[in-house]
Amino acid sequence: MRWIVALALAGALALTGYAVFAPPAPAPEPAAAPVRETLQARLARVPGDYHAWAQLGMTYIDQARVTGDPAYYPKAEGALATATRLAPADDAVLTGRAALAAGRHEFKQAVRLAEQAITANPYGATAYGILADARTQLGELAAAGKAVDKMLSLRPGVPSLTRASYAAELTGDHAGAVRLMTTAHAEAFLPADLAYTRYYLGELALRSGDLTGAESWYRRSREAMPAYVPAMAGSARVAALSGRLQEALDLYQSVVNRLPLPQYLLEQGETRIKAGMPADWTLLRAQRHLYAEAGVRDDLTWAEFEADHGSPEAAVRFARAEYGRNPNPVAADALAWALHRAGRSREALPYAKEATATGWRNAILFHHRAEVERALGRRPTSTAGRLNPAFDPELPALARFS
Repeated sequence: MRWIVALALAGALALTGYAVFAPPAPAPEPAAAPVRETLQARLARVPGDYHAWAQLGMTYIDQARVTGDPAYYPKAEGALATATRLAPADDAVLTGRAALAAGRHEFKQAVRLAEQAITANPYGATAYGILADARTQLGELAAAGKAVDKMLSLRPGVPSLTRASYAAELTGDHAGAVRLMTTAHAEAFLPADLAYTRYYLGELALRSGDLTGAESWYRRSREAMPAYVPAMAGSARVAALSGRLQEALDLYQSVVNRLPLPQYLLEQGETRIKAGMPADWTLLRAQRHLYAEAGVRDDLTWAEFEADHGSPEAAVRFARAEYGRNPNPVAADALAWALHRAGRSREALPYAKEATATGWRNAILFHHRAEVERALGRRPTSTAGRLNPAFDPELPALARFS
């Protein structure tokens, strides 16, 4: 997960398709604005309080995630720049800078800053969480696992247990992932933590094809926090995969009205196509420019979008750029699929094999590999339906890690 306000940050990555690797933390209740005002009042009175400047930066990062507005990133950068000028070696300042780098998908920089924060304070569990998230994004799964283990030893609780659950899922241990997330749910008591853990138990059920179980968890998530958008999006996925397309579209409209993240816009557009309606990608394309202006680089989202709905050659360019910076399984899959869609299946096969090599039982990775293998006249190694009976190749965005 990413950082929960009450527990501090853990890597704000939920703004784009990179939710694939660091599950989003629940949005806090709308109390962030008063907190930010209190910090600003404090800084007006004590402008040299570098901890307050760092906290303000973290609050802006969280607002970027909660609202989907990347304009908060430059504000976070300004607050953290002031904190750095006042106390460049302070662990809270370095942790805030690491979180900002992660939010902008600058994962190598996030690793460097998180490691500096850990050197300054070896007991800072939050920095280990950011380090785990960033190393996962870089495809360094063993190193990410060590960071998760250290975080668990320092602060066992919802943030560390949910990361451990995701680490288990990445290696194909679905039962272990469910067990760890169930433990996290048992540890949760804040509405935000309850909403998140229930939502993610729904995601685990959805990815195994259990639509009934998934919807039950999404409903319970919304009981904990009625305005929790990810759970609403989860219910939209269940409706779409169950063939209730108009219900799904109604839910997606509510979702994107509240939080127009690229992932949700892609899901909405594909559901419209499935229902025989034209997709409108105007807002999605506008988001590309907003993120770029805020310093967020998200080649993965555009590689996936162009491969399925635009120019395969453009998809290859985006995917190569993404894989070159962050050679993780999802980036390998995006490059494989883009190459396949561009008619270069032989070149795609090594990347498709790489994407499925960790043991992660992700249906879309195996669907893409099977399509590449069929194009080359080979028998598919596995198929998406064996992993997730609810998988629908006409709704690929719904199967991506969100």
